[in-house]
Amino acid sequence: MTATPRVLVVTAVPAEADAVTACAGGAGVQGPAGELVLPAGLRVRRVLPGGASGPVLDVLAAGVGPAAAGAGTATALTAAALAGDPYGLVVSAGIAGGFPGRAPLGAVVVSEALVAADLGAQALDGGFLSVTDLGFGHTVHRAPEGLVRAVAAATGALTGDVLTVATATGTAARAAELAGRHPRALAEAMEGFGVAEAAAAHGVPVLELRAVSNAVGPRDRAAWRIGDALAALTEAFRALGPALVPEPNQPAQPTQPTQSTRPTEVTR
Repeated sequence: MTATPRVLVVTAVPAEADAVTACAGGAGVQGPAGELVLPAGLRVRRVLPGGASGPVLDVLAAGVGPAAAGAGTATALTAAALAGDPYGLVVSAGIAGGFPGRAPLGAVVVSEALVAADLGAQALDGGFLSVTDLGFGHTVHRAPEGLVRAVAAATGALTGDVLTVATATGTAARAAELAGRHPRALAEAMEGFGVAEAAAAHGVPVLELRAVSNAVGPRDRAAWRIGDALAALTEAFRALGPALVPEPNQPAQPTQPTQSTRPTEVTR
């Protein structure tokens, strides 16, 4: 890692990227060095939320879903490594659905684990078998514990698991099923696990930071608070500062699911 920590922040859409870059209040890098154009037209914007003494945030809107997020993250990490200036941390960031009773609208959540919640197969009894259950791979990446604590302390975020789904939940039954399988889950989004897979392949630690815009469950667009969530995301990144410095030798690591052995309560 360079003397000034470089953090790759990966969002899905430009509105989320704009919310992250707004944390710097215009304190970005001007000129050609302030924007990197990657293959496929991906653009990375560089901002300095803490001034010259704080971390450098390179913000990328990689696209919606785990595949686009993973591909965009891998592209940015590879470009940085080839340039001899690799990233020290990757953050999957944006808005998310919050599980009722666990993460209310407007709350900020930080991942203890990034979980692929629907990567697997339906069982004959109607249940779900993860790829780990099937013996094909892993579904969980854990964030560095010290970094999670530091980010939560700086932002007031809730700490727990963030689920990655390829199809956003739209029914109460599906929300209850996910909450039952993942008692530590605070929120669901669509990119975190893809970002984590790319980070792990490059040996870089990963974190997911989300602001809750809607409840997980029946789709009620009238109840969504996207603007408020984007504002909360901006404030969270503004508060982070030196907290976005990973622990030494803590790359992203896939782990076995731990939902059945974790306590059900959520901590702040």
